[in-house]
Amino acid sequence: MAAHSSDNGTVARLATRRNSSPHGRSEGQLSLTDLPSLVKAGRIRTVLLAIPDLQGRLKGKWYDARHFIRNVAHDGAEFCAYLLATDVDMNPVPGFALASWETGYQDLAVSPALSTLRTLPWMEGTAVVLGDAVHHDGTPIEVAPRQILQGQLTRLARHGLHVKAGLETEFVLYQGTYAEAVGSGYHGLRPLTTENLDYALDHPPGAHRFFRRLQRALAAAGLPLEAIKTEGAPGQVEVTFPYGGALAACDGHLLFKHAVRVLGAGAGLAPTFMAAPETGVQSGLHLHVSLWRGGISQFNEPGDGRLSQIARQAIAGLVDALPELAPLYAPNINSYKRFLPGSCAPTTMTWGYDNRTCAVRVVGHGDGLHLEIRVPGADANPYLALSAVLAAIDHGIEQQLALGAAATGNAHDVDGVAVPSTLQEALHAFRNSALAQDALGAEVVAHYAHLAQLEIDHHHGLRAVP
Repeated sequence: MAAHSSDNGTVARLATRRNSSPHGRSEGQLSLTDLPSLVKAGRIRTVLLAIPDLQGRLKGKWYDARHFIRNVAHDGAEFCAYLLATDVDMNPVPGFALASWETGYQDLAVSPALSTLRTLPWMEGTAVVLGDAVHHDGTPIEVAPRQILQGQLTRLARHGLHVKAGLETEFVLYQGTYAEAVGSGYHGLRPLTTENLDYALDHPPGAHRFFRRLQRALAAAGLPLEAIKTEGAPGQVEVTFPYGGALAACDGHLLFKHAVRVLGAGAGLAPTFMAAPETGVQSGLHLHVSLWRGGISQFNEPGDGRLSQIARQAIAGLVDALPELAPLYAPNINSYKRFLPGSCAPTTMTWGYDNRTCAVRVVGHGDGLHLEIRVPGADANPYLALSAVLAAIDHGIEQQLALGAAATGNAHDVDGVAVPSTLQEALHAFRNSALAQDALGAEVVAHYAHLAQLEIDHHHGLRAVP
């Protein structure tokens, strides 16, 4: 079956260990003071400065490493603001307040987050650093995905809570190149594997080589994965990462997807993170989340292991609020083709204990007790999907919501609030949500509502007019 969760034993322990260097950094992580000697030795020649775009892709520039050290590391850079105001095809489109033809598509400033500096082993001689999009006066750009997540982390901090998160995603590997897929009109696509290899340990040579290269590359970048497994659909793969800080988890996820695409292209493969790339195939982005205070998990009652009041309020908030925030975790027309009865994707906003048919699955024991939120698809921008989850959790805690009974058996058959069935339905709820306005702000809601409308218009063959 597609969309299985991986073994949660390691996840449940909330592992925070990394391959540490003598300087206390993970292998692959760099400080700015490391760069000059690496550049002098010829080991680093290029530094990529990148920001996450609206779709959760890395966008930015290649810099000569010496130029980066002298002129960019401390002073930042400028990118065209349209990077945060385009549709999925990178078309400059009207209707965004941030940037448009009316504004002249001005620049925004990018401030390197130097704590994210690391080597990029799948690109020879290259390091990467993520940046924060800011106005020229240094104030954050509120619609930037990284800023939205930081805002939700700040909201939970007012309750004295911080978030640990682990991301688990599925994708499908097809043979051939993206250009070949486009040339064929996406017909006759050939998955890398042709049968159900769920949990298999005897992979074909091509799959084995790709998994090894991906594992080595991510470990060398300081992003060691927890597990790789093949899934039930032909060519489908699931990768899980250890628990850690929420922002770092999303940063790492974008680098992981970059590695998958670069290494895939080098191996003659075309990976896709579509939520439903074929009929009967669903790929999810499952978010494992828990709340902590002073190094102590806040999800289990000490001594008896039951769900704490905070955990129950958090789940109640997720069940209540997630239907109003769907464009953040299901952003495309295709996203809604994943929510099918008989799949491991949820169709109702239910919760349950170790139940993969629920939207919110409670798993783990003791300090490892945590929530697996199963509504986001593999196509979701991780910063936005996790922001929706945290906004819903905050809603439940702030309103002290009561939690209904856990679903047992097949939650697809349970009466209750349905997962939105189309992007149009989801957009209507999002635009009219007082909760979304309160949690995210009017500017963010308007920005991402417009993005969803562009996706709908494109699907119906409507063209934005500059």
